[in-house]
Amino acid sequence: MRKKINIAVVGGYDCSKKYYKIAHALGQLIAQEGWVLVCGGRSGVMEAAAKGAKEKGGLTVGILPSFDGKDANLYIDVKIPTGLGYARNIFVVRAADIIVAVDGKYGTLSEIAFAFNEEKTVIGIDTWDIPGVIKVKTPKEVVAKIKKKLGIRK
Repeated sequence: MRKKINIAVVGGYDCSKKYYKIAHALGQLIAQEGWVLVCGGRSGVMEAAAKGAKEKGGLTVGILPSFDGKDANLYIDVKIPTGLGYARNIFVVRAADIIVAVDGKYGTLSEIAFAFNEEKTVIGIDTWDIPGVIKVKTPKEVVAKIKKKLGIRK
């Protein structure tokens, strides 16, 4: 049996229409590859990515800041309430094989830092300009970089 690949999409809980559209397309592509989408489970970039994944039949996991999971967006299949607020970000990173950052502010920055501490690949679309973040412009480029990193052909 082939191991499922978990891709975390991280970004702001409040985002522009531009980044919502990008994250939505990214979620669709992740689902089409058969990968599991992991996110913080709330609004903004997280919601957009989860919505895109659900539209293409993908599995979505939300690692939530609350104790009860009631803050999950409508597109989350597996709700993991932590009661940890932003401290949950380490679990988002640990649950993922690769992290994709779309835009974002300080919560996203913390996830990038955790990813580097865990020696995980971070791919970014218009996110923090930090050495080590693999910069791309489109969701299709994200998928190509993930495949290359994981040694997946076609």
